[in-house]
Amino acid sequence: MTACIWIVIVNYRTADLAVDCLRSIESQIAKLPKFHVVVVDNASGDGSVEKLRAVIYSERWQSWASLLPLDRNGGFAFGNNAGIKEALRSNDHVDYVMLLNPDTIVHDGAISALVDFMDSNPHVGIAGSLLVNAEGLVESSAHRAPSPLAELESSARLDMLSRALHRYAVTPLMQDTAHECDWVSGASLIVRREVFEEIGLMDEGYFLYFEEVDFCLRAQRAGWKVWFVPESRVVHFEGASTGIQSVARRRPTYWYDSRRRYFIKHFSVSGLILADMLWAAGRASLALRRILGLGSGGNNQDPKWFGFDLLWGDFRSFFSGKLWEINRKDKCL
Repeated sequence: MTACIWIVIVNYRTADLAVDCLRSIESQIAKLPKFHVVVVDNASGDGSVEKLRAVIYSERWQSWASLLPLDRNGGFAFGNNAGIKEALRSNDHVDYVMLLNPDTIVHDGAISALVDFMDSNPHVGIAGSLLVNAEGLVESSAHRAPSPLAELESSARLDMLSRALHRYAVTPLMQDTAHECDWVSGASLIVRREVFEEIGLMDEGYFLYFEEVDFCLRAQRAGWKVWFVPESRVVHFEGASTGIQSVARRRPTYWYDSRRRYFIKHFSVSGLILADMLWAAGRASLALRRILGLGSGGNNQDPKWFGFDLLWGDFRSFFSGKLWEINRKDKCL
């Protein structure tokens, strides 16, 4: 039996990118006899809905693409959940739901590679694509779960420490063969229908970032495997759909809110405090080594005001009670 797949694309003020993404999918129609694409517009308010509707009509994509305008921007998980709900209540029995960023171009065979992999591996609940940037360079898209020790490893930027903590590094060295991992990038991933039926939808408490990490870990805890499939190749213009493209810019508050929510959900409030302490210790050691001329710690740069925003935001949330509110709500999920 031919699998049925729905592709969900969440657009927020990136209609031109979404159109290019749809055009790249169009070339693969022959390889996907049972599929549908729904473009969810997260209340862009910039004419995106009118532009997308007009292109779908003018290009005669109505048979396989539809538009779902929302009345508010509830975030990435919120938008994806709206599309996922449409898929699960479709008259067709949808076997897989693929989440795809609007700032992507799907290579020929990328979607069918994911479907074929899932068909051949029924124990796998989620699989992600290999992502390349606009220059053709491979991005890291198969990861380990963030943890307090991972915060120390990333902030210290010390080769000796990184070797000792290599099992905790969030982004390990890339592999060119399919393999299991903790989570895959939400820019292009496929989910088996049964995963949603067992663990529910994405957590809408995340506005943007960490939602796919959280979802993959929840699936793993329910017994599903997460795999990286490099045969599925997707171009990702990273940052184009979120506006976060330069470390010179200050990172938006919702990134820190999402990080805070992730650590509290998966490591408790004490785990978040430990993660912050280890991050601060690693960054202090980096600063001391630079003062003493013992190395620069590489060329990696943090976004503007990163350390202050991270630590002060968590400190303020701790004393305002917001941390405990997140903890109480998550125990009820």
